[in-house]
Amino acid sequence: MKNPPALDSLTTAQARQALPRDAATLGPGGNDIKVLLEMRPALDGYAGIPQETRLLFRGLREIGGVEVEGLLQSSTRVLARGLSANANALSADRRVNRLSKVVVSLLQNGKRSRQEQLRAGARMAWQHVRMVLGAVLGLLEPMGVFEPARFRDFVWRSLFAKTLPDTDFAQVTRANYRVLRAPWTALHSAALATRRFGHAVYPRLDTRGYDVLISETPFPGRVAAPTQLVVRYHDAIPLLMPHTIADRAYHQASHYEALRRNVRDGAWFACVSEATRQDLISVFPQAQARAVTIPNMVSHHYFAEASAPDRVAEILRTRRNATLASGNGGGASVSRAADGMAYLLMVSTIEPRKNHLTLLAAWERLRSIGHADLRLVFVGSLGWDHSAIVKKFQPWLERGGLHLLEDVPSEELRLLYRHAQVTVCPSYGEGFDYPGVEAMRCGGIVAASDIAVHREVFGDAAEYFSPYSAEDLAASLGRLLGNGADAAKRRDALRSIGEAVALRYLPEHVLPQWQSFLDRLTRTPASHS
Repeated sequence: MKNPPALDSLTTAQARQALPRDAATLGPGGNDIKVLLEMRPALDGYAGIPQETRLLFRGLREIGGVEVEGLLQSSTRVLARGLSANANALSADRRVNRLSKVVVSLLQNGKRSRQEQLRAGARMAWQHVRMVLGAVLGLLEPMGVFEPARFRDFVWRSLFAKTLPDTDFAQVTRANYRVLRAPWTALHSAALATRRFGHAVYPRLDTRGYDVLISETPFPGRVAAPTQLVVRYHDAIPLLMPHTIADRAYHQASHYEALRRNVRDGAWFACVSEATRQDLISVFPQAQARAVTIPNMVSHHYFAEASAPDRVAEILRTRRNATLASGNGGGASVSRAADGMAYLLMVSTIEPRKNHLTLLAAWERLRSIGHADLRLVFVGSLGWDHSAIVKKFQPWLERGGLHLLEDVPSEELRLLYRHAQVTVCPSYGEGFDYPGVEAMRCGGIVAASDIAVHREVFGDAAEYFSPYSAEDLAASLGRLLGNGADAAKRRDALRSIGEAVALRYLPEHVLPQWQSFLDRLTRTPASHS
């Protein structure tokens, strides 16, 4: 993938210098550009969209002339309202009480009584009705205010700690936050219900005062003028590969209807790869002029460091998947692992689209043709429809040649990337694919399925194979695992190229692209249908 010409020659230090406040990055009237960034995904897991959300929030706050606030919303729960515009009249105790209720409503879990379940169901039903009525009547959906000053521990540990270093604590906990009470799923469901009457109806949020709202997926809502909506578009998989997603009918329909509304409303699209952008405009060609490519940022956690390979065995023992702990490598087998043992690594949620079984078949083939001691390490949580995959893993989990890990801290994952013979990215479809870039940052070697996004993001820094052929994957890995001079030369070349390719995704190189995009955006009149 080619970087914009202005970035091709930038060193890391020079790129940092591109970020200070200047007149080019100011909103209308010379004021800071006010951005409201959807934070809902940050409440979830470590990687993928949650990771990108945290990095983007922190990154945008580093750009001079940009003021970023976070939008708090739950996927499935109705939130407390937070503070209203006239909250200054409240006493200190009532003010704290309202804010504390927001925290409770975001984090409620565990077993609830029948009465509590009924109340929650009634609240959710009312939100569906309220969303539809408000949208039909043209009302603006209010957003409450959440002041983080007394709730910094909650803000940090719930939203940011899984990705950011503790040195960012003050940066993100001093930001302002808004509260959208209605659940994300309620907005989608209300729209899907109303489409039966002609078209999906979405509520319009009261975003007055903000220049830009950035959502992390097709947004099930609309913005008030003059706010510009930016959809951070990660992939079109729910539309183009619906057979690979969970709850297919719901996710395909909700993605399509929200995306269609966003396009119709004149939203802009910041796509994580050019391959994703091309997928978007293949479905909605009218969005072409409003779709740009800005890649994901790689986390600070990933870099090349000297580390002892004998720690790999310890990680395999301590990070075994708890659900499958009775097998999963066998403690005795792991204990016998030699220092510097040879292993292949794949980092991904366990689900069909990620293509674990082709890698498993290729690994079995390699073991039978001269790589009998080669191990296979999977890192990732159990995703949707994983049972068939795990069933294929089970015999090897019990024998000890295959290891399934979960909740691996980034410092340990960095070590696994560093010492793997190859990190394999075999997916059938992706929007960006973090693990390959992370492995390159750590000095690892990458083999990847030959799909458009991998060719774009990884460039010449990967060995490519057909995702549909275990034989082709085994052959590609065999070329990298060989003991001859050609294999060694190829490994050295991939490491060297990978080091250069991964630099493209450092925040210092990505943030100037966001700066340029926001400047362009705020100088373009908003379109609101």
